[in-house]
Amino acid sequence: MKSLVSIVLVSLVLALCNGCSRQEGAVSVTSLYDIDVETIDGKTVTMEFYRGKVLLIVNTASKCGFTGQYEGLQSLYEEFKNKGLVILGFPSNDFLRQEPGTNAEIKSFCKLNYGVTFPMFAKIRVKGGDQHPLYAYLTSKQTNPEFGGRITWNFNKFLIARDGRILFRFGSRTKPWDPKLISRLQAALHGDN
Repeated sequence: MKSLVSIVLVSLVLALCNGCSRQEGAVSVTSLYDIDVETIDGKTVTMEFYRGKVLLIVNTASKCGFTGQYEGLQSLYEEFKNKGLVILGFPSNDFLRQEPGTNAEIKSFCKLNYGVTFPMFAKIRVKGGDQHPLYAYLTSKQTNPEFGGRITWNFNKFLIARDGRILFRFGSRTKPWDPKLISRLQAALHGDN
């Protein structure tokens, strides 16, 4: 009887801990809007807050060859925010430690150097075993079969429809004002997707 109880207890513990050590790409939510994120100022918000907006989600870094894209992202935000675009910046130190700063330092850097006014969030992991649930959702082939896959570098961009569908993914080399990005963004803002 002790043996049976032990087996049941071990099975129960294993079942409960199945999601304890999340692997990269493992998804525990089925909707973008169920995910909590922390702003760069330390407030927790749910992605539900952005329902009805077209989103451009970008993993950022302050000491990267692509850091100058902050300027283009800010310009894009200013041009299209009144039409429903929100750019969400997620700093990450995952690639050659190119985002070593604290959240306060990142916020100051973005504001002083690029005049960033679009929402910025607390530094997160966009890959690896402790990948943030948002990036697990964005990169999973389960929730994003067409555009899933590992984050390749800083300034990968995900275009999200007003209803939370992932419409497209752009690599680091695609600048914010790239004609392909603008075309897809305008289609999303007009609901043509």
